[in-house]
Amino acid sequence: MALDGFSIASIISELKNTVLGGRIDKIYQPEKDEIVLNIRSNKNLYKLMLTANASSPRIHFTNIQKDNPINAPLFCMVLRKHLSSGKIIDITQPNFERIVNIHIESINELGDYSEKILILEIMGKHSNIILIDENGKILESIKHISFDKSSVREVLPSKQYVLPPSNDKENIFNINFQNFKDKIINAKMQIQPFIYKSYNGISPLLASEICLRANLDCSLECSCLNTTQIKNLYNVISEILDYVKQNKFSYSIILDENKKLIDFTPFDFKLFKSFEKVEFDSISSLLEYFYKTKDLTYRLNQKSQDLKKLISQNIERCIKKKQIQEKTLKDIENRDKLKLYGELLTANIYAIKKGMKEIILNNFYSENYEEIKIKLDENLTPSENAQKYFKKYNKEKRTFIAMQEQIRQNDEELVYLESVLNSVNTCLDEYDIKEIRAELAEQGFVKRQKSNKDNRQKNQKKAKPMHFISSDGFDIYVGKNNTQNDELTLRFAKSLDMWFHTKDIAGSHVIVVANGKEIPDTTLNEAAHLAAFYSKASNSSLVPVDYTPKKFVKKPNGAKPGMVIYETNKTAYVTPNEEIITSLTKIN
Repeated sequence: MALDGFSIASIISELKNTVLGGRIDKIYQPEKDEIVLNIRSNKNLYKLMLTANASSPRIHFTNIQKDNPINAPLFCMVLRKHLSSGKIIDITQPNFERIVNIHIESINELGDYSEKILILEIMGKHSNIILIDENGKILESIKHISFDKSSVREVLPSKQYVLPPSNDKENIFNINFQNFKDKIINAKMQIQPFIYKSYNGISPLLASEICLRANLDCSLECSCLNTTQIKNLYNVISEILDYVKQNKFSYSIILDENKKLIDFTPFDFKLFKSFEKVEFDSISSLLEYFYKTKDLTYRLNQKSQDLKKLISQNIERCIKKKQIQEKTLKDIENRDKLKLYGELLTANIYAIKKGMKEIILNNFYSENYEEIKIKLDENLTPSENAQKYFKKYNKEKRTFIAMQEQIRQNDEELVYLESVLNSVNTCLDEYDIKEIRAELAEQGFVKRQKSNKDNRQKNQKKAKPMHFISSDGFDIYVGKNNTQNDELTLRFAKSLDMWFHTKDIAGSHVIVVANGKEIPDTTLNEAAHLAAFYSKASNSSLVPVDYTPKKFVKKPNGAKPGMVIYETNKTAYVTPNEEIITSLTKIN
């Protein structure tokens, strides 16, 4: 769900329990719209992140390390000037809005104690981080908003700070039954929008949850409610308000049937009772995981979009090329008849006269000696007609031989591209995408990116294969792209290590390290599941997985990355089971 008033209240509760009374040690601004405060409190060091990013504004503790710019931005410098060594004396949420005020006591230029307020406004694309003094004057903001950008209010240094417009919403903590009843009776809208449009801090999702708990249809018009229904609705809202008053929060991430993130909740939602949930001990750990996963997925999609498009276009090209090649083979499948016609004409040349349009000859190559009608060019001599058939036969024979090689190359390219597309779809981080892009550049599918010395040094970090520990304690490695597949199979694996790959299906190379031991069936089964799961057939049933000792796996000369041949293999048929995958210990 969006960070509404209830989620922010749970964050503030956590902040008060950990850093209230703490001192700000260091201040960083790793992104243009994000700051990180290092806070020392009760002999512990906390990293508090505040971000005004339009797509995911939020505040929570973080453990993620980010590179900071060599030269601190202006906003960061202002914060360091006013807040360094400052003591956090209060953390508030005005009017239960999506706003967090961090009150900080510090010493000013004159040596006197003064209070500054660091404000995070969580307002979607209008989100901002603002520093004001004790008189409410804006000292600086991470985003400057002038009247040419917003006619509602200015956010500029030296201006007086005013709260964002509330759109006539009321503080839900000031709710009472009579006022609520009067308001809902006169509302000319449905229940769900009435709830989140009338009161601060309520998201549309929470409004739907309130309706569900009150046994009311969200689309029901407010004017249709009777007193009992209004009372039920009011009681549900009061019950949820008690969660905040009593700090009765429980943090969960909601997953769909494919284990993908749907949403998160600060307390148990009946809306998601049939969905799988992952519980967290704190709102910060939940938000860290949720947005890290969400942001990573978004960034990977953005960075891999052009690669997917390029690979898909080349796959389509190979498929069309294959169709043309098959049609060409179909057209020349009767080429041997041309040779036969030429030989029959040569053998019967004495019986052919120039000007004839056709001739019927006996096929002396056939046991039945059947008659064959052969068309002739009346303008050619008998010998020239025979040579015409021989020439056409030789041309189609050369076409057939050339086509066999072209088909082989096209099929190899198609298999290769499908393997690369599978690698792109299973990328886990940006380094995986960089390796795949470099691999495609090496194969001539994309242009090499120019990079200066600094960029080359930055990109020296290499992506590593996935590393799992089987239930029997054996190391299992899974390649994430063809470069890693080659590295694993051809250079890393020993001759008696076991090699796995889906049969005739694009996928990862999987290596089980034997270390001179016999590999148990349990580990073999788990490795087969990994090979099937990280393949194009991850959503299929009874996927064939070939496995054999690495010594039987070879790479043909000139073969593309990841392409190998093997012999004396066995085949296991497995249905990819994510529970088996997640049960394995994964080494980062």
